[in-house]
Amino acid sequence: MLLEGKRLVITGVLTDDSIAWHAARIAIEEGAEVVLTGFGRGIRLTQRAAKRLPVEPDVIELDINEPAHMTALAADLDQRWGACDGALHAIAFAPEDALGGAFLDTPPESAATAFMTSAYSYKTLAVGLRPLMQKAGGGALVTLDFDNTQAWPAYDWMGVAKSALQSVTRYLARDLGADRIRVNAVSAGPLGTVAAKSIPGFSQFKEVWDQRSPLTWDTADPAPVAQMCALLLSDWTPMTTGEIVHVDGGFHAVAAGGES
Repeated sequence: MLLEGKRLVITGVLTDDSIAWHAARIAIEEGAEVVLTGFGRGIRLTQRAAKRLPVEPDVIELDINEPAHMTALAADLDQRWGACDGALHAIAFAPEDALGGAFLDTPPESAATAFMTSAYSYKTLAVGLRPLMQKAGGGALVTLDFDNTQAWPAYDWMGVAKSALQSVTRYLARDLGADRIRVNAVSAGPLGTVAAKSIPGFSQFKEVWDQRSPLTWDTADPAPVAQMCALLLSDWTPMTTGEIVHVDGGFHAVAAGGES
């Protein structure tokens, strides 16, 4: 199996329609041992979603912006497994006033929150898990991205944070390569997850994808994105790092107005 024997941390599971939940499902089906993370009031949702996986994993508390939580997670994994083979970073958040089309009016503290939670947190997770991946002889980190080469309606400072996330991916790949730790990002097309639906104007993304994507894109199907995450967490991509892999039906490759 693709991930047989792998010990993986999957963050960002809230409901069973999320990319992270499907990534956990595929990882378990492909032989991995998985733990999930959650925090605050949302941890109950994570625990409910965990029950619907093929094997119910433990849920460990992790607020990525709380250093003590990251330390406790690493200690738990060290005692549980002794090492860790990889993780999916599916963490993103922007305050309401950082989305919705009021880009020019967003206060600096809201922009900073979007950056810290959605981009800097990838570094936090990587550094926290690094000793455990060193013990494993290397590992793989994957984060979830969204195309930010253009300014989207209403996406605003989350788009800026995603641009930063891509840069963080490249710098982590540079600095962790000596540890044989691969660091990549998956740039997904729009999916109708709970998180995505909270973005004002989400329906506009679907309309644009319907017009431009060479392959028919299904906003209700996170599985193709989750499958790519599983591949990048596996040993089948040993020389791939610092990469932004698009799983968007080919949308990124086709210019606007280029339909045949």
